[in-house]
Amino acid sequence: MTTQQAPLDAPARLARNQGAGLARFGPLLGMIWIVFLSEPFRETLDAPTVALRMVGVVGVAGTAALFGWVLFRFRWRKPLTPGRTAIFVAAQLASVGLTTLAAAQHGLVGLVFVCVSVVLIMPRRAGVVTVAVLVLALFLLPRVVSGWQPEDGTVVSAVLASLAMLGFRGVIERNRKLTMAQEEVATLAVSRERERIARDMHDILGHSLTVVSVKAELATRLLRAGEGQDGTPALTPNAERAATELAEIQALARSALADMRGMVAGERQVTLAGELAAARSAFDAAGITADLPGAVDEVAEEHREVFAWALREGTTNVLRHAAARRVVVGLTPDALVMDDDGRGAGVGERTPSGSGGNGLAGLTERARAAGLDVETGPGPLGGLRLAVRVPHERAAARGGEVAS
Repeated sequence: MTTQQAPLDAPARLARNQGAGLARFGPLLGMIWIVFLSEPFRETLDAPTVALRMVGVVGVAGTAALFGWVLFRFRWRKPLTPGRTAIFVAAQLASVGLTTLAAAQHGLVGLVFVCVSVVLIMPRRAGVVTVAVLVLALFLLPRVVSGWQPEDGTVVSAVLASLAMLGFRGVIERNRKLTMAQEEVATLAVSRERERIARDMHDILGHSLTVVSVKAELATRLLRAGEGQDGTPALTPNAERAATELAEIQALARSALADMRGMVAGERQVTLAGELAAARSAFDAAGITADLPGAVDEVAEEHREVFAWALREGTTNVLRHAAARRVVVGLTPDALVMDDDGRGAGVGERTPSGSGGNGLAGLTERARAAGLDVETGPGPLGGLRLAVRVPHERAAARGGEVAS
């Protein structure tokens, strides 16, 4: 098992180490670009009044600080909501505006940094459209504002910087997907090896233990055959002890067989804590903001396995079909509730279809077998709500808390 796992784990570890290096030093290298703000900074210091100089310095400092924050935010892989993105871009534009009050057309250099920031924090299509608008403004403003001189070199710089950052973003995203794929391959390899060992244990060891049990039972019967009948003498003390030992061997073999089958079945079980950790990792990798509980202690023990399957199904549903940006999972002793802000209920592939062992239909069967209800429908975040809970009448009868 170790021999087969090592070749798959090594690339994943290497990719993770490389990714950690890029995440650590990438933002620092990107901060070198701030040196291009030296031109508007010099022009700001030559402004005619102290007030204008102060305003210009605040604008340059704001542009630099916001650009640095974008670089580190990109490192953390935490996407902004559309509202926060709009506020952030507005703050950058305000900083550029303050700079132009003191440095005139030279302050428009800050728009280059805004273009780069937009490429990093916005969805690809929206970012390209926004960059096109900013480049057009960069080209037109010096030609319509009295006293300003056109600087087409800044326009070219904005276009080239945006294209370069767009390519860089694509490389980073592909590397992240590659790292995730390598880790998934390694995980699947370990899982398959465990399942293979479990099958071998069941097939080989289970067969051997069954044979031992049967033969011990047969030997006991042969020893006791005809005992006390038709004048056949009773067993000697040694033979009686041998029969007792054979009976114990038979019981021990059956017990070991039951334990082995339980262990093999346990390899295929899921745990709520494990599924929470897996969901957090999956949502982080997909850039989805996830509000997940930190512990499962308050969940009733008999409900944890079904809740784990529900969380796994809900996570898969969000990642594959929902196009969501935020997920909230709530846990109480008697309920698991999962909400997202994606496409919502009513999308065909997001609702149960037929019966079977997969998807929401399979989850419904598991929950019904455990005496739980599965509910799906529109959620408060605008997307789909998936809830697995104790029926209200049962929860009320025992005073349990049910998530609303």
